[in-house]
Amino acid sequence: MPLVALTGGIASGKSTIAKLLAERGAVVVDADAIVREVQAPGSAVLAAIAREFGEVLQADGALDRAALGALVFGHPERLAALNALVHPAVRAESERRFAEAFASDPGAVVVYDVPLLAEARGGDAWDLVVVAHAPEDVRVRRLVETRGLSEDDARARIGSQASDAERLALADVVIDTSTTLDETRRQLDELWQRVSEAR
Repeated sequence: MPLVALTGGIASGKSTIAKLLAERGAVVVDADAIVREVQAPGSAVLAAIAREFGEVLQADGALDRAALGALVFGHPERLAALNALVHPAVRAESERRFAEAFASDPGAVVVYDVPLLAEARGGDAWDLVVVAHAPEDVRVRRLVETRGLSEDDARARIGSQASDAERLALADVVIDTSTTLDETRRQLDELWQRVSEAR
C-alpha cells in the first residue's frame, strides 16, 4: 500500500505523469480538485477567503480565481495568508481519501498529485516522493505557448512557488519531463516497477 507524493512546479509535466500513473492502475488523489471543492460556494473556506481578500467572488457566489490570483501571485505574504486558509481543509480531505482508497484495496498504489508539497506538506511520511522536473525556461515556454501567459506572468507564477532546489531536496525519484513523451513513459515504467514491488 504505497503512498506516493507526486509534485512539481507549474508546467513541469506533473499532470501528465499523474495521468500515466492512473493508466497503470494507481489511485490518483488530485490536490487541485480538492482545493476547488473546499472553495465551493457556501463553504467555510470560501467565506474566509472573501473576508481576507475582499472582492474575489463572482456574481454567482463562486470564487473569481483570476482576481484572487492577481492579488496573491508575486506577493509572498498574501500567498502565505491564502495557503493558511486553504491547506488545513485540503489536508483533512486528502487524508480521508487516502484512507478510503486503502480500505477499499489494501494493495493500492495511491498517488497524491500535489503541486505545493514543498510549501505545505514536505515533512509527511510518504513512502516515495516523486518530483516532475523541467528547467525553468522550458516551463516558461510551456506557459506562454499552452496557457497564453506573457513571459513576465509565467516567470511570476513560477517565482511564487517553491524553488526547484526546494522540491528536488524532497525527491526520492525525479522524472525529467524536458525531453520526449516516450522518454517520460520509460521513466514512468521504472517508477511503476518500483512502487509495484513495494505493495
